[in-house]
Amino acid sequence: MFTYVLYALAGAGLLISFMKDKKKTKMALKKAWKSFENILPQLLTVMIIIGFALAVLSPETISKVIGSESGVLGILAAALIGSITLIPGFVAFPLAAALLENGAGYMQITAFVSTLMMVGIITIPMETKVLGKKLTMMRNCAAFIFSIIAAFAMGVLI
Repeated sequence: MFTYVLYALAGAGLLISFMKDKKKTKMALKKAWKSFENILPQLLTVMIIIGFALAVLSPETISKVIGSESGVLGILAAALIGSITLIPGFVAFPLAAALLENGAGYMQITAFVSTLMMVGIITIPMETKVLGKKLTMMRNCAAFIFSIIAAFAMGVLI
């Protein structure tokens, strides 16, 4: 229901914008379409990978590796996978929901998503050029430790 309200508000805003200035609205819609075209290949690739992963990995396997019974090793495995994976945020949350539905634990998903967003092993070379080696390593280590703490906090809260 809430989704329909948001669509209605977006449609109303678009209509008001169109009535106020047709040229700017058309230009904004063209820019939005270009942005969508730029994001679409990444989104489709990640969705295909997620689909294959969920097809290949049974809920039992997911539960065994990063399920709530996997404990600290599962949290560390999820954190390591999140640290080396480069997935945009708008894909990470649906992926986390799919993993939860297939047997992953909340603490493990918290570690996965938080390291996915904050730790960047793949981006270290680029980050080092901008921030320097010491600051890059400190930031990534602090983010990894925070992610583990956040995972345990979720375990206490849920």
